[in-house]
Amino acid sequence: MQEKRSENVMTRLSRFIVDKRKAFFMVFLVASVFCVGSIDKVEVNDDITSYLPAETETRRGLDLMEQEFITLASADVMVDNITYQRAEALSGKLADIPGVSEVAFDDTSDHYRGAAALFSVTFDGEADDPAAEEAVEKIRTILADYDAYLSTEVGRDTSADLQREMGIILMIAAVVIVVVLLFTSKSYMEVPVYLIVFVVAAILNMGTNYWFGTISFITNAIAVVLQLALAIDYAIIFCHRYMEERDNGLAAREADITALSKAIVEISSSSLTTISGLVALMLMQLRIGFDMGIVLAKGIIFSMISVFLLMPGLLMLFNRPIERTRHRNLVPKIDFWGRAVVKLRYVLPPVFLAVVIACVFFSNRCEYVFSADSADFDNKPDWQIADEKVHDTFGEKNTIAVLVPRGDYDKEGKVLRRVEDLDNVTAATGLANIEVEDGRYLTDRMTPRQFAELAGVDVELSRLLFQAYGLSNEEYGAVFQAPDDYAVPLVDVFEFLCEQKDKGVVKLTDDQEEKVDDLQETLDQGLEQLRGEHWSRLVFTADVPEEGEETYVLLDQIRAIAGSYYGDDVVLVGNSTNARDLSESFGQDNLKISVLTALFVMVILLFTFKSAGLPVLLVLTIQGSIWINFSFPYLTGTNLFFLSYLVVSSIQMGATIDYAIVITNRYMELKNYYKDRKQAAVEALSQSFPTILTSGSVMSVAGFLIAEISTDATIGSVGLALGRGTVTSIILVMTVLPQMLMLGDVIIEKTAITLNRNRKQRFHNGVMRVDGHLRGHVSGFVDGEFKGVLRGSVDALIESKYQELELEDEEESRHAEK
Repeated sequence: MQEKRSENVMTRLSRFIVDKRKAFFMVFLVASVFCVGSIDKVEVNDDITSYLPAETETRRGLDLMEQEFITLASADVMVDNITYQRAEALSGKLADIPGVSEVAFDDTSDHYRGAAALFSVTFDGEADDPAAEEAVEKIRTILADYDAYLSTEVGRDTSADLQREMGIILMIAAVVIVVVLLFTSKSYMEVPVYLIVFVVAAILNMGTNYWFGTISFITNAIAVVLQLALAIDYAIIFCHRYMEERDNGLAAREADITALSKAIVEISSSSLTTISGLVALMLMQLRIGFDMGIVLAKGIIFSMISVFLLMPGLLMLFNRPIERTRHRNLVPKIDFWGRAVVKLRYVLPPVFLAVVIACVFFSNRCEYVFSADSADFDNKPDWQIADEKVHDTFGEKNTIAVLVPRGDYDKEGKVLRRVEDLDNVTAATGLANIEVEDGRYLTDRMTPRQFAELAGVDVELSRLLFQAYGLSNEEYGAVFQAPDDYAVPLVDVFEFLCEQKDKGVVKLTDDQEEKVDDLQETLDQGLEQLRGEHWSRLVFTADVPEEGEETYVLLDQIRAIAGSYYGDDVVLVGNSTNARDLSESFGQDNLKISVLTALFVMVILLFTFKSAGLPVLLVLTIQGSIWINFSFPYLTGTNLFFLSYLVVSSIQMGATIDYAIVITNRYMELKNYYKDRKQAAVEALSQSFPTILTSGSVMSVAGFLIAEISTDATIGSVGLALGRGTVTSIILVMTVLPQMLMLGDVIIEKTAITLNRNRKQRFHNGVMRVDGHLRGHVSGFVDGEFKGVLRGSVDALIESKYQELELEDEEESRHAEK
């Protein structure tokens, strides 16, 4: 009786939705218009490091550098097949471009090797400065006739490139989806209904992303495609239910209500597995997992809402065109496949277990990388090709910044010199090693006479300047007791001179003022980049890759040297430190996502199937496909970007478990109906094939399209792993899973929570199938009145049998308790 009351509630809800469809049309129209206007409000974050936990060293260092320093834009310009004389002339042309502050080029191996020239260009502004972007365009123009490679972040709009690529992917995916839906549908007019529901759900999800302020460029790029791939089967399940009810003789309205009342429960249960995987993704330490998980989970919810509230009205609106454009079923019966699977039931499961055991080993040996630039990805953008060309010819140029407390130039100088002597360190830059003339550095201490000789000013003026500096810094003894021996760092006294000049306290000749102004401009640029309010920045360039054991050893050496002078007040920043931070969080995130996803899914399956053994079989099948999927990088000798594994493993488990659920549901129903496990397995595969074909083909095609078209290694590797994993899951659920269900039937029965005493439910499953066949067969040759009488008679018989079996179940339950 409780089940009956629940069903009545669902039916009443479905009737309300169908009857109030015009109101829901208006609500969706208003919401869609609002969301279309809100899409432009969403800010896209291109910096993956901003999602690092706040306590990581890289995140702390990046925050400090943003607060205290500026970083002038730069570019490495490589010209191949050029003589040194022509390269030298070209260097002058590049230096004359407005917006370029410096071009480093000489005849050393750092800038000229084997007929290849490397120009290290520094711009006047930062990477997003329009003047720097204009300068880059002029460099491209000058180099148009050369075999040139330009490596720079200036003018690189990763987000715009991704949006353009994803637009192409979405268009191709839409064509594939239409073709698949036409193939698996019963009416051509079903397809427009599907498309309207998909578009509305996508608009609602994109328009509400501004709730979060910003979303990552990865999420922004792939959310629409993944939302479509993950949620397409919701609309298919409901529409197929509707068409079945129409085939059983129900009028459009009643078929809509009945189909919706059944689909709400089925779709809600199915979506929980997908959402559970996304929730596990949200629990990553790297906050980009939360960003992707919450946006995709929101997309799943909007997809369900659109199917539940919008699609019923659309089916009523397009009822007549749907009926007029019916076509024969184009999906073939695959009984032959099912019979072959049944015959091999003692062969494939042992092979599957052996393969899974091997793939557990292989997947654990997979080489993960934590910098997108290090990923083995063939479809690379022009800037990455240029980077690799420069690195292959002139070696790696890995930049490592070290932040130390400001104020002690002697310590800074010692750190710079000691680190510069390390193997693989090719350059060191800091205030303490900037040479102003032979043997003199910017932070060297100078007396008044030495400063006068260097600056070309009168000694008396220099002495007065030093005395004024001492008074301003309250160093009275040094000024009045031995003024000629009073030594001050050159950078400090020069800054003081510029301040007094600007105030009009110090008067210089025209030549002196011009020289001081030139030095001041150069010094200001250096100070803004290397000295902050509380910290000094030391910058090193090393000929090591961005990640790897060699690189991490070098980081430890640099930290040890700086720590010997500053203790724990040392912060290392760079792509290498970022890769190390990501690698340290990867192990925890990987374990957390794997365990939680499997646990969430198993709990959901436990309540769905009321059996403790069945969830294990289903999860083992999909987890096996994940292990097989991530064995490919090891077997092919390629690496894998870590984020691809974390994202795809959670999505693959949460989404493709639906395929296993579809087959298992069919098998369990048909097993009770046919009383024969072999026949049930054959029929379950044949009946499940259209749904799995539709949903699986869309997800796999979407993944492979992303991998083929996207030039971003992060996005592309996610797409490749997703497409490959979906195909693997489909193969396993269409071959191994039915065999495991047949062989594990005893375990399923023994671990059933209901102990199979609820004969009423078995009777319901069987009689509903007979009832459906009966109504379908008589619908073609009896009138509507007789159909109504027949339906009433069948319903009365069913209700009578329900009551009889309820009494028997209650009696048997009391006996079991005793």
